[in-house]
Amino acid sequence: MNSAGLSRLAPAKINLFLHVTGRRPAQGPQAGYHELESLVVFAQDIAACDRIAVTPAETLSLTLDGPQAGALAGSHDDNLVLRAARQLQAMNGRTAAIALTKTLPVASGIGGGSADAAATLHVLRALWQIEVDDDTLARMAAQLGADVPVCLFGRAAVMTGIGEQIVAQPLPPFWLVLANPGIALATREVFSALAGQYGPPMPFERRPDSAADLAILLRARRNDLEAPARFLSPEIDPVLAALKAQNGCLLARLSGSGATCFGLFAEKRDAEFAARNLSRAYPKWWTAATAAG
Repeated sequence: MNSAGLSRLAPAKINLFLHVTGRRPAQGPQAGYHELESLVVFAQDIAACDRIAVTPAETLSLTLDGPQAGALAGSHDDNLVLRAARQLQAMNGRTAAIALTKTLPVASGIGGGSADAAATLHVLRALWQIEVDDDTLARMAAQLGADVPVCLFGRAAVMTGIGEQIVAQPLPPFWLVLANPGIALATREVFSALAGQYGPPMPFERRPDSAADLAILLRARRNDLEAPARFLSPEIDPVLAALKAQNGCLLARLSGSGATCFGLFAEKRDAEFAARNLSRAYPKWWTAATAAG
């Protein structure tokens, strides 16, 4: 076992499109789970990442800090980080002190908890030097939540099924501005508000060759959770409007079940300028500019 501590970033997961294509039967494996098709990317800038740090210790423990840590008060014992750690601990009985620096807003549609769990699996495997392959780790991740396997994968991908089928998706360079109005929105409630028939999958017919081309392909696709999320939280509407109004914004859309929205930009300078504009105009929002991949 490593005697020194290790750390790993847990980047925000952004759904560039999200199609709800069906639902599993009420009986059987994953009963009632929704089937999805989603293009997922991950933040590359530390401003849009949590961090997991681990050090050897006599007991397994979790401490929380960071600007968003207060939102996790009361859920410490059931935190996905501890659940992930206990899965690996069952393999060898080892212990560690885990520190989660929480930067990403909670229940915000960018997979913060799932990213934290995935980072925990990665970093404890290294700390404890557990000989477990990536496929086994991915199966463990799937037991923690539908988004954890793709967060474990950690790069641009299309996820299908209930999140367990993951295929890498090469994409051109682009930037995102993330904005959240400070609202926690429960995924379960958004799915419950989903109305109408399920939509068809719409995989890319070609590989986009630029940020502008990516935006064209995305405009022809959907986030099927955007309408119910906006119904439940009208505060999303001004976030989308503000992003769309920024110079250089090619597309604005809700990520996942919200309430975080993203604006897609071709140029770093435009994205960073937009993020500064939004931070000044809406100081209570959580805002970050980041490359994505």
